[in-house]
This record gives sequence, structure tokens and C-alpha cells, in this order.
Amino acid sequence: MTALMIQGAGSNVGKSLLVAGLCRAARRRGLSVAPFKPQNMSNNAAVTVDGGEIGRAQALQAQAAGLEPVTDMNPILLKPESEIGAQVVVHGRRLTTVKARDYADLKPRLLPRVLESFGRLKAAHDLVIVEGAGSPAEVNLRAGDIANMGFARAADVPVILAGDIDRGGVIAQIVGTQAVLDPGDADMIAGFLINKFRGDVSLFDDGYRLIEAQTGWRGFGVLPFFAEAARLPAEDALDLRGRSAGQGLKIACLTFERIANFDDLDPLAQEPGVSLTMIRAGQAIPGDTDLVILPGTKSTRADLAYLRSEGWDVDLAAHIRRGGHVLGLCGGYQMLGTAIHDPEGIEGPPGSTEGLGWLGIETVMSRDKSLERVTARHVFTGQEVSGYEIHIGQSDGPDRARPFAHVGDRPEGASTLYGEIQGTYLHGLFASDTFRRAYIEGFGAVAGAASYGAGVDAVLDDLAEHMARHLDLDAILATAR
Repeated sequence: MTALMIQGAGSNVGKSLLVAGLCRAARRRGLSVAPFKPQNMSNNAAVTVDGGEIGRAQALQAQAAGLEPVTDMNPILLKPESEIGAQVVVHGRRLTTVKARDYADLKPRLLPRVLESFGRLKAAHDLVIVEGAGSPAEVNLRAGDIANMGFARAADVPVILAGDIDRGGVIAQIVGTQAVLDPGDADMIAGFLINKFRGDVSLFDDGYRLIEAQTGWRGFGVLPFFAEAARLPAEDALDLRGRSAGQGLKIACLTFERIANFDDLDPLAQEPGVSLTMIRAGQAIPGDTDLVILPGTKSTRADLAYLRSEGWDVDLAAHIRRGGHVLGLCGGYQMLGTAIHDPEGIEGPPGSTEGLGWLGIETVMSRDKSLERVTARHVFTGQEVSGYEIHIGQSDGPDRARPFAHVGDRPEGASTLYGEIQGTYLHGLFASDTFRRAYIEGFGAVAGAASYGAGVDAVLDDLAEHMARHLDLDAILATAR
């Protein structure tokens, strides 16, 4: 037993969740297991124990495996900065920024780096569970592929193909994938499974047998929809829910076009005393909002222009006049300052942009990226915060004399005199239970007693049990080689 790979018959079929569940299931069987994704595309990143960044889904999968996340788990991370370009992160560090058309020329140089990481994980663990990206049916991208069949063939890893029945057309998804694949690629597929089924599974018996007959592949089972997945960190901004079910403290978060590290909000969304609403294009900030959060972004100046185009700057001004509070996280913190300077054009065209002017700071973008896990102490609550920094740009100005927190002796972030407007570079701060409770109670709201981290771990256990009940896990694990 060495490795197996989960590929999808389409995008967003649940590959990340399946790999997390398999990692937890294998760990519960006493195996040393590690997740691996050769290439990921996401602006939701996590800082690793070895000081790099990887996709947030791989950090969750590492937790499922009982491991600290390391850069080898996701050696290539693409972070979109525009509609046609992305930052390329290799082994946790920024390599370059390229347009999508030019990335094809770069991929052959990246495959050896991918195989290096995979080899190190194989040497250290009993089993590596690999996640593909997108779908192998995108055969127009097959040349130079390092994410799906290109990797599977190079590393000789058997593939299980996952189809999503929730969106419809799952028979065509799987049968059609086989039809367009190169015969050598199709031979890598050991079988298929069906994900996200709702209702009576037996109603799909005929469809399941039809797929087996048409493809000659064996089926590993039909997995019913797992509703608890909503309590796990999402990787794709498309999975962001519009609002939470809580009541009490009213929080509104602006949904930027290039929103990043939005799992910062997950612990708040699960608080029963918090009503969290994601404000999307065309929506105004509700007048009864207590706290507005400006989240992280992959392109601060571009999303600041987007904020203004939506009229949210006017809404923010009205919110502040009414005595409302504002919290800026990372890029959102930079927007709250008086100016953002990008002389080298790191995030877009070189130049400067006037900020919202609610904090006395200015930000200068630079090529050096801060990647660090930190423990801080929040100034206003006095509580310890564990989080991480992942940003380019340095911010300074008079409001830095009133920091958001202290990291050791270093002041971090900024705030206005009475703390009604605060900004910080700290991500993941609300996962710190004591800080989150104190922060919520500071608004006069009631905070829950549950531990966020323990809740995520419990969901991973439930996911592993759910998969064990409905899939042939023995046969799935037996495909590994």
C-alpha cells in the first residue's frame, strides 16, 4: 500500500471532502496517512509548520490525518490575482506571476518539483491519498498536465473517479469521461464512486449498474449527501453561504471579487449568538449591522475599487456615523488606511490608490511576503490569539500606536482611539475560543461554549464513519499501490 488518487468527473464534485474522510478513516485503522494535491488553485491558503503556504483544503486534510500541514502536501499553489493571471507558489513560496496562457510553458518545469514532494511523503508514511484538480475530462489541458492523469501516469498512482449526482447528469459525467480519455489514462482508473446523493439510494441502482456496464469499471459505492460538511472550512468562495442561522450580534462581511482566507469567518458563523451575513454584489450593508468585516483579498487595490463600485464605501460611512464597528482583516485592514502604494506593480498596474481613510496608516506593497504562525494578545480583550500572517505589504502610520494586538513585544495592526475601527494582519484569529468569546461578549452578545477546533475534529470523525457505512472502504484502500 503506497498511494491512491481521487479525481473528479467535474469541478466541485467533493474531492477535497472525500480525501479528508479517507485520511481520517485510514488513520482510525492505524495507518500513517498523508494528503497530497499536486496542484491547487485557491486564494484560501494556510501557513504550514515549515513556513510556507498551501491550499486550505490540504491543511484540513492534514488535520484529518493527524498531521501538521507541510508544503509537500501541496507543492504547487495557484492564487488568482485577475481573470487571466495567477501567482505561482512552489513549495510554499512565491515563484512568479503568470497569465493562464503562459502557465502551460511553465508546467514541465514544475512536474519534477511535484514528484519530489510526493516521494518525500511516500517515504514518510504508509499511505498517501492524492487529490486531483478539476477533471481529467478536460483533455484540452492534458499536454503537460501535472494535476490529474499527467501526475497519475508519472507517479504510477491508481485513480478512483468521483461523480457528483447532486448537480445531475452523473451517468454522463463518468461514462463521458471514459469516452474522451486517452486509453492509457483510462487504464489508470480502478473504479468510480457517486457522491452527494439525496434520498433513497436504491433508486439509483439501475443507473449504478449502467455505469459499471458501460465503462467496465467497478463501483465503490454511493455516498449520501453529508450535511455536516457545512461546518468544515470551505476552500472555494462559491461555497460561501449567504448567512448563518444564529441570532444576536449582527455581523456583515463584504464579499470581495478576490476574497481570500475567508475561513476566518467560519467560527463566527457557527456561533448561536451571531448572525453573520455575506454581503454580495448589488446588496447594501443593512442599517442594523453591529460589526462590518472587510476580509482578506488577493488584490487589495482592485477589490477596493470593487468596494466603491458597489457603493459600500457610502454604506460604511453611514454605518460608522451610527456608531457601528468595523474590523479589517489583512487586505481589508489595508483598505481602511489612507493610501495603498504598489510602486512595482506586484498586484496589478503600478501606482497608488486612496484608501477609505478610517485608519491612520499607509501601506506599501513589496515582493517580500510575510508567512508566519503567531501567538498574540489582543489589546482590547486581553485574550491570547493564535493565528497566522500571510500578506505582502507593510503598513505604518499614527494609528499603529494603538495596535490591535501584541506579538511578543511587537505591536500588530492598528485601531482608532476607542477601538470602534480596528485592523489586523492576523488570520485565523476567531478559531481561538477564549478570544472569540470575549470579542463577541464585548458587544453585549452571548457567546457559545463549544470549541471550534474540537467541533471540526468531531465532524471529521463523523465523515469517516459516514463513508465507512456507505462505501466499500476495504476495496478503496486495496486499490493503493
